[in-house]
Formats: sequence, structure tokens, C-alpha cells
Amino acid sequence: MDLDLDVPMHDAIEDQPVTQDEDKNSGNENELTATTTSVDEDEEKDDFKPGSSGIADHKSAKPLELNNSNINQLDQWIDYLGKCQILSEDDVARLCKMAVDVLQFEENVKPINVPVTICGDVHGQFHDLMELFRIGGPCPDTNYLFMGDYVDRGYYSVETVSYLVAMKVRYPHRITILRGNHESRQITQVYGFYDECLRKYGSASVWKMFTDLFDYFPITALVDNKVFCLHGGLSPMIETIDQVRELNRIQEVPHEGPMCDLLWSDPDDRGGWGISPRGAGFTFGQDISEQFNHTNDLSLIARAHQLVMEGYAWSHQQNVVTIFSAPNYCYRCGNQAAIMEVDENHNRQFLQYDPSIRPGEPTVSRKTPDYFL
Repeated sequence: MDLDLDVPMHDAIEDQPVTQDEDKNSGNENELTATTTSVDEDEEKDDFKPGSSGIADHKSAKPLELNNSNINQLDQWIDYLGKCQILSEDDVARLCKMAVDVLQFEENVKPINVPVTICGDVHGQFHDLMELFRIGGPCPDTNYLFMGDYVDRGYYSVETVSYLVAMKVRYPHRITILRGNHESRQITQVYGFYDECLRKYGSASVWKMFTDLFDYFPITALVDNKVFCLHGGLSPMIETIDQVRELNRIQEVPHEGPMCDLLWSDPDDRGGWGISPRGAGFTFGQDISEQFNHTNDLSLIARAHQLVMEGYAWSHQQNVVTIFSAPNYCYRCGNQAAIMEVDENHNRQFLQYDPSIRPGEPTVSRKTPDYFL
């Protein structure tokens, strides 16, 4: 089940209300095409090109070293962001420059040790992210792996991504943040993050900083050499994990090719490779995931990218699991969220949770919307 009607094209518009047929089709993005007016074409060519924010102009030759000064600064930022406040534009620039000097040294396939708690999409739902940490345990006491899609859709994308990036810089060996298909310039111009940055900062500068930073996010992770984690799914151009290691990820998410597929593809009940209704990536069947797991000596593929009503869902005879960590997605879908704990013995436990109450809003009981019935 999927409500993520993203369009990997520059001429997309905001998603429309979901109908029952759209849900059955896992979201046909190709029906959602029109002309966006949020970005002037000439301005995009000049000012919105990758690297235009300057946060990576003076990259360090070695990973960021934490000292008392920057630890105190990060702790202040984390405390402030934890109250759902935004940093100043100057502080965002400082944070992103520090993050570049952490993320640029991480591999395309980030090795992760157990125990670890694996999380799916959070989509700017900041208060639900805080609930996630309450359910899973505070970082750094708990190791976390987030599989992308921190921005868009929800009301607090700026606060959400700022908090997670600050936590990553503060605890670089305790939290991993992978890139999702929404961590891109084109998608965020359509689904909310760009407009939110304009509204909260009065310019696109913060948006440019974060989208430049997104280019440095790792695209996959490997938990104890057994659980392959990524946002989307497999690619017909990738047979081995070593091939992922060879990709150049420091770029905007391409419209096609293996990096695109890793962030956009979905498992399917049909065998083999199929054309994705999303307009990017592919669908892949049980035969594909079984072969990939066998070739790479894996026990599981863990991914996010799709709304599942219970917060997690198994596919392909438990060769693939989908994890979705944004409860009541888009504040209207009625779904639970989940995270997956993997312990030292590779035992898996799913923790499900309902939406956190946002300040100033009444409690709403969880109810499946009519269009899911």
C-alpha cells in the first residue's frame, strides 16, 4: 500500500487527494503532471545548481574532530531544535559545513554494527520523530539507522532535518542517515520543503544548503553484512553490493540509472523486473530479491519508501521488509508507524506507535480513512 505519489520530474505539482483506485495502483505519479511556478527557470540554472550554497567549498581532508567547543555548540543546537525551533540561517550554514566533514567520509554502503534500530520515512512530522526516539530510546544510548525521506509532506521539514543532521554530527558513530528520494532538489521544490524554507527564512538559502548536503548522504547501509538497508529497492544494473560501492553519489539524484533505482524502486507481487508506476526506478519480484540476497549472502533487504498501514510489511517470503515511520501520514492516512530493532543475535523486533499529539491540537483517534476500505 503506497500513498507516496512522488513525481521524479521537474514539472510535477503537489499531490492530489488519494482515491481508492490510486491506492490499489501503488500511486501512479504520471497522472500528476503540470507546470510548477515555485522556481524561476533562469534562477534555477544559475543559483540552484548543485554546490551553489558554498557549504562544501572548504571541505576538510579528514573527518570532523569533536572538541569541547563544537560539542557544546551542537548540544545547544540539539536542545533548541528539540523544542521544535529553527536555527538561524548562519547556524544552519555552520551545521551543514560540519556535516559535510562527517558525511563525505562515509561509504556508499555504510557498514553498521548490531544492535541497531532501523527506521523508515519521517517526512517532516517532527513531533512523531520525537515519539520515535521515546519509543526506541534516546540516542546515543540507542544506535539508529534512518533510511531517508526526512523532508516534504509534513509541516516541520526544516526542524526535522536540522535535528537529525545535528544528531548525526554530534554522534557520528551512533546514528546513520541515508538518502531518500525526497532528499533531492527537484522533489523538494514540489512537495513542500522548498516552500517551507521560503516561508520560515524568507529566501531559498537554507534550502540550497540542505539540498547540497543531501548529495553527501550515503545511499545504502549494511548491517553486520547480513541486512542490506536502503530507501527504495533494487536495480537491474546492480547485482552485487560491491557495485553500489563504486557509484558516484555526490550528485543530484539522477532520473534513471542504478542510483535512481536504489532510491525509487519497489517490491512487487509479480516476478522479474517491471515498469514502475512512479515514473522512476523499477518494480522487482521475489525471484529478483531472492537472487540478490543469495548472491550477496544476505538474510534480508530492509527498505522504506512506501506507506504500510501497520508500520511494517513483509514481502517476498520475508526476503524484504518495508518500514514506515511516519504515523498518520500527511496527517490524514490513519496508519501506524514502526521501527525495527535488530539485536546482537540478529533477532528482530518491531515497535509500532501512533501519532504524537502536536501542541494545540485535539486528540484524534486512529481511524482508517474511507478510501482505504
